[in-house]
Amino acid sequence: MTELNPSTEDFAALLNESFETSDLYEGAVVKGIIVAIEKDLAVIDVGLKVEGRVPLKEFGVKGRDGELKVGDEVEVYLERVENALGEAVLSREKARREESWVRLEVSFEKGDKVTGQIFNQVKGGFTVDLDGAVAFLPRSQVDIRPVRDVTPLMHTPQPFQILKMDKRRGNIVVSRRVVLEETRAEQRSELVQSLEEGQTVEGVVKNITDYGAFVDLGGIDGLLHVTDIAWRRINHPSEVLSIGQTVRVQIIRVNQDTHRISLGMKQLETDPWDGIEAKYPIGAKFTGRVTNITDYGAFVELEPGIEGLIHVSEMSWTKKNVHPGKIVSTSQEVDVMVLEVDPVKRRISLGLKQTLQNPWDAFAERFPVGTEVEGEVKNKTEFGLFIGLEGDVDGMVHLSDLDWNRPGEQVIEEFKKGDVVKAVVLDVDVDKERISLGIKQLGGDPFESAAAGGEIRKNAIVTCEVIEVKDGGLEVKIADSDLTAFVRRADLSRERAEQRPERFAIGDKFDARVTQFDKKTRRVSVSIKALEIAEEKEAVAQYGSSDSGASLGDILGAALKARDED
Repeated sequence: MTELNPSTEDFAALLNESFETSDLYEGAVVKGIIVAIEKDLAVIDVGLKVEGRVPLKEFGVKGRDGELKVGDEVEVYLERVENALGEAVLSREKARREESWVRLEVSFEKGDKVTGQIFNQVKGGFTVDLDGAVAFLPRSQVDIRPVRDVTPLMHTPQPFQILKMDKRRGNIVVSRRVVLEETRAEQRSELVQSLEEGQTVEGVVKNITDYGAFVDLGGIDGLLHVTDIAWRRINHPSEVLSIGQTVRVQIIRVNQDTHRISLGMKQLETDPWDGIEAKYPIGAKFTGRVTNITDYGAFVELEPGIEGLIHVSEMSWTKKNVHPGKIVSTSQEVDVMVLEVDPVKRRISLGLKQTLQNPWDAFAERFPVGTEVEGEVKNKTEFGLFIGLEGDVDGMVHLSDLDWNRPGEQVIEEFKKGDVVKAVVLDVDVDKERISLGIKQLGGDPFESAAAGGEIRKNAIVTCEVIEVKDGGLEVKIADSDLTAFVRRADLSRERAEQRPERFAIGDKFDARVTQFDKKTRRVSVSIKALEIAEEKEAVAQYGSSDSGASLGDILGAALKARDED
């Protein structure tokens, strides 16, 4: 049977029981009724023993503008059921935050963008208010390009993309850059589809690099390569363009897949290579300016947009294997001759040396064959000497033209670099750029002199002086001449026992008979043995044969005595 008049204790027990079965618990967002407004506080009944108080400013604009009134239903966050003062602790801010988290989680799962405001700067980035929930915006995610001043972006509602959420830690990371990139990609796609190759458009130079310039075409960038800026050579785009400059360009190529656009400025001008062969005929001379120097030659600008190459081999008649930078310098004006024109490959071959007199022609005119010249020994090689001559040309003295009698390998050791020597011009080959010289030709040919005098001929008797003793015979000099000869061991005597080179000494003199005198091979051979045989025959003829009773020794003795008396 129920009591009709419950006591105060019974009422309290029933009240507590109702709280225990209610869904009101600390940490939950609950609904309440504004029962009173006291100055800057709203008194809210959420169905607890006592009401709670919430500052009006937590209700945002409604709280500040006085739009809240008694009887309005609001959602608040229940922090504590009862504090030390016996009041419920409520918070509109935390309620908004909880509401935002729920909405943000849904947007994060769907990949939708959310709206927020940047309101503060922290280490490494900024904080963003997402309608109550605070998110972190890394500095790298503010814009597509680094932003120096974010003041214009502060406290302005704008879209963000949630990158990461962790409710347990209360951590939200957002990006403004992702939103901008998506928007830009959409704009780029629309703009690219509207562009056609060959179309002329205007743009603004946005960035300049070593290889070209990026031009903003109104939301999408195109690359203006350095080679497409002008027909003439441009070393760096900054020579012609500057950031912020408005330029007219032609669409050269459009890639719809990669959205890459190639631009050109020179295509809007007349191609200077049209009719190039008529303007620059082969063999004609022109004046140009050196624009670039490489290891293999120098580029010369003949007119804006027209450049030719002087190959290193066409730069100088005499300076071989020299870097072009030692012959010409950048910006120098030079006279050149057109050697070849290729309009298909857009190439012009030029010659620098062809505008100057060929030094070999000049040398041949001034120093004909037989002329005596003087120069410095520039180099010694295994085949001769190189002599520096007038006109910055070199002549060569072959080993065979160093001396009439001695081997060239021996004579060349007497010369050293820097020696000033005289020589005779033997030949000038202009086509092969060769000058042949001779040193031995400065003096008369001893063979010619000997032949002309007639003293030295085959079978003539000559006086010889030993200049070298060898195992195989004697090296001798023929008296009253510059000729040398070799006497073989077998020619030293008729008697085998006397055919010993060691019985002679340097400086010894003896008579011998010339057995060979050949001007073609330039060989002279003499023989003591031949002389002895000849004298024996002469004696026999003069004094009779050995049948008369005289011995051969007597005959030879008489012959020798008669010779000595003569």
